[in-house]
Amino acid sequence: MPTRFLEAPNRPPFYITTAISYPNGPPHIGHAYEAIAADVIARFRRSQGCDVRFQTGTDEHGLKMAQAARAENIEPRALADRMSRLFQEMCDTLNVSYDRFIRTSQPDHYRASQAIWKAMEERGDLYLDRYEGWYSVRDEAYYEEDELIIGEGGEKLSPQGTPVEWTVEESWFFRLSKYQQPLLDLYASNPEFIQPDTRRNEIVRFVEGGLKDLSISRTSFDWGVPVPGSDNHVMYVWLDALTNYITGLGYPDETELWERYWPANVHLIGKDVVRFHAVYWPAFLMSAGIALPKMVYGHGFLLSRGEKMSKSVGNVVDPLALARGFGVDQLRYFLMREVTFGQDGSYSAEAIVNRVNAELANSFGNLAQRTLSMVFKNLDGVLPAAGEVAEDVDLLRKVDQACADLNARFDEYAFSAGLEAWMGAVFACNAYVDAQAPWALRKTDANRMAAVLGTLVSAVRQLAEAVAPVIPSASAALLSQIAEGDEGNPIAQPQPLFPRLELEDEVEA
Repeated sequence: MPTRFLEAPNRPPFYITTAISYPNGPPHIGHAYEAIAADVIARFRRSQGCDVRFQTGTDEHGLKMAQAARAENIEPRALADRMSRLFQEMCDTLNVSYDRFIRTSQPDHYRASQAIWKAMEERGDLYLDRYEGWYSVRDEAYYEEDELIIGEGGEKLSPQGTPVEWTVEESWFFRLSKYQQPLLDLYASNPEFIQPDTRRNEIVRFVEGGLKDLSISRTSFDWGVPVPGSDNHVMYVWLDALTNYITGLGYPDETELWERYWPANVHLIGKDVVRFHAVYWPAFLMSAGIALPKMVYGHGFLLSRGEKMSKSVGNVVDPLALARGFGVDQLRYFLMREVTFGQDGSYSAEAIVNRVNAELANSFGNLAQRTLSMVFKNLDGVLPAAGEVAEDVDLLRKVDQACADLNARFDEYAFSAGLEAWMGAVFACNAYVDAQAPWALRKTDANRMAAVLGTLVSAVRQLAEAVAPVIPSASAALLSQIAEGDEGNPIAQPQPLFPRLELEDEVEA
């Protein structure tokens, strides 16, 4: 039995996943955005006492991967091995605290995928037929004729604007049409299942328009999970990919992970894959007799200067280059602060520099630096107690309220609003410093100076704890220094947490 179950048997479990990334190319900032957001949620839930399980990884099968490997004249597995390492490196560099980085090419995932297939087959929901229709390799998705759009050259495209091709082959089908009404009943009885509301409305309209049975196997390539009993078929990549969420908990066995963490609390995904997670996935689970996840949250796109990132436009940015250029905590803070989560958001080097300098370097970082520096210089590094006069109590009340507001907003995944409340308390602390002028009190009232600095240390500690899910490294360093003082030891001379950024240091994009 894992130690953490023994240590905290009464902590409520919380299981969060990202969409696993398709590694036919290196990671981009959109992948980093989702991984960071999921990590903020995971760290926030841990800070609230939850027993968190956090899973991310790579989705390695499908025609798109097979074609990318063929273009390099290598085997698909070799491409998957190489590219998956880049995604794991991205997560590690960005301080993403996953419990498992899953790969769909791993043996336990093959076993889980074949187990859910058999469960659906036993329900009578699978049948063999012939597929004829439009397929987008880039989306790994099937589309009806009335869903297609016409490109500038008159060509037919998917709703996402990707090329489609007419496909004819023998295929296993899933009776998706059978689950149209159960899905609509699900959405009606559990409005929280799809978030935010705009995504739910889109999915409800789609399902109300009618569901057709879904082709769930391919015979035109062999890079995928073999279909049980039909070795010339491989599973449709989305059936295989979605199953990762239960593979990681030991399905089909009733492991302790499975018993404790399923159903998932939230699948955090991009808005472009909501259909797969909010229509296909619950239908597969209903068919297999497996409990449904509690929420599918489809966040918006991250745009580069207002434009969707594209290799052809040349605006695809390496997230590791951004982290090197601006700092990991700084990048994490910017993405959570700048973008209203659930909506599309935009970023640029100027926006990162301006936001980080104004709020981290000049405001919170400066507050912590000058508070602890005055303690170090004027009180021999010994932390004083907080003051008790009205101004001190009022400031700590404002900090309490701001941190409570941050918690409430983070509970709703409204990260930007939570950080705005937090910044209000940071500004209040800086105004308090200016009003109390401890540097002047040093000469006129040393006891009052100590009380002011003690009040500020208490405020800084609470602010650092509250924002730790977003800027974990900086918060840990700051809290570690304060903890040294709590133990009666003089604090060391503090170092700046957030050096000011300059635009000339911008990474090459």
